[in-house]
Amino acid sequence: MKSSSLKDLSDIKKIHFIGIGGSGMFPLAKILRSKGFVITGSDIYESDTLNKVKNSGIEVHIPQKKENINNQDLVVFSAAIKESNPEIIEANKKNIPIIERSVLLGILFKNYKNSVAVSGTHGKTTTTSMITSVLLDSGKDPTAVIGATLKKLDGNSCTGKSDIIVAEACEYVDSFLQLFPLISIITNVDADHLDYFGNLENIKKSFNKFASQTQKLLILNGDDENVKDSVKNTTAKKIFFGLNENNDYTAKNITFTRLQQAHFDVFFQNKKVANIELTAPGKHNLYNALAAFAACSELGVNTNQIEKSLKQFTGAHRRFEILGETNGITVVDDFAHHPTEINSTLSAASKMGFNRVWAIFQPHTYSRTFMLMDDFAKALSLANKVIVSDILPVRETNTYGVSSKDLVNKIESAVYIPDFERITKFICENVKKGDLVITLGGGNIYKCANMIKEALEK
Repeated sequence: MKSSSLKDLSDIKKIHFIGIGGSGMFPLAKILRSKGFVITGSDIYESDTLNKVKNSGIEVHIPQKKENINNQDLVVFSAAIKESNPEIIEANKKNIPIIERSVLLGILFKNYKNSVAVSGTHGKTTTTSMITSVLLDSGKDPTAVIGATLKKLDGNSCTGKSDIIVAEACEYVDSFLQLFPLISIITNVDADHLDYFGNLENIKKSFNKFASQTQKLLILNGDDENVKDSVKNTTAKKIFFGLNENNDYTAKNITFTRLQQAHFDVFFQNKKVANIELTAPGKHNLYNALAAFAACSELGVNTNQIEKSLKQFTGAHRRFEILGETNGITVVDDFAHHPTEINSTLSAASKMGFNRVWAIFQPHTYSRTFMLMDDFAKALSLANKVIVSDILPVRETNTYGVSSKDLVNKIESAVYIPDFERITKFICENVKKGDLVITLGGGNIYKCANMIKEALEK
């Protein structure tokens, strides 16, 4: 789908968002509304985010139809919207400019002197949330665009009065190439979105272009060989973080609590500069915290404030989010939808001292399930018991002939249960005191977690 060549919003007053209930769309709509733009939106079904959109006073239409497009000056669509969408067709007929969400984010970025783009296959949301929390606590008053709800904001965006903006930069369909940030973070580079990229080499090429568009500083995971490959021949200053001695920012003297919360010293170029206590669990959050520490230091936040803020940071929505404990059974929800993420989450969970870990996984897209099948099986096998629901198709048709049963057949302790009602019943009949139940996936599997929690309480 072709985007308009719009460079700024100087002649724009009324903006319509197609798919406004998306986690990436609502933050931008909210920011622009706070800047005086008249915002409308549409979506195909009700959701928690859409309820927040409505509660914020934005006019929302369900379903998407051509009548929703009338006198707007600009139409914004997300990557999931197809050319056959009736609102896209109507906007084209009426010669209303149409741009993809990432183009709008790129236009917004130009208005801020200090722009921070957080990229990487995994960890974008948590790292962006950590940076935003530190900046808010330190009085830096940032504008932020986050892919999940942050309790501190009671939402996933904020509009500050400073010259700082921090946002997630997603690589899918090369979206992040619309950004020319002052500072870029690359948390890691892994094989994902292979329906678009085809292979890991193409992913690295895309990250290389993104790194080349960074104006001042790259903050990079120096323990990740794919990251290092991706930034070859780029000219921006580089700062590396990680656990290996040869990084600029390193974590040393690391200890983990029973709940896998890390305590560690931060060294910058072999000099101790801070001691960090994390509430967010897992080794992967240690890396996210190092990236956030480096970025916030660069933006002028003092070390004591970073230490204090990271200690108070409890995580973003759906990132190892503990929903509750009932009769000795703990229910957690997590956004992990890629084998590497599932591996990190279940590795942490397996060390927390629970009798058994139940992993309930909702596969996200046919292509990812098909192309990473063996990796999913290996990662999910870290749990004691595995339940796999039907695949959430998102934007795809099943041209791969793949099903959840194919994945279940590769995991010794797994069962296939298609829907949330039956999963909830099965869990309630089989779970025992001392067990951990964790839902995993990028779709609406969180609803199943809430159903289980409520059923256990009854």
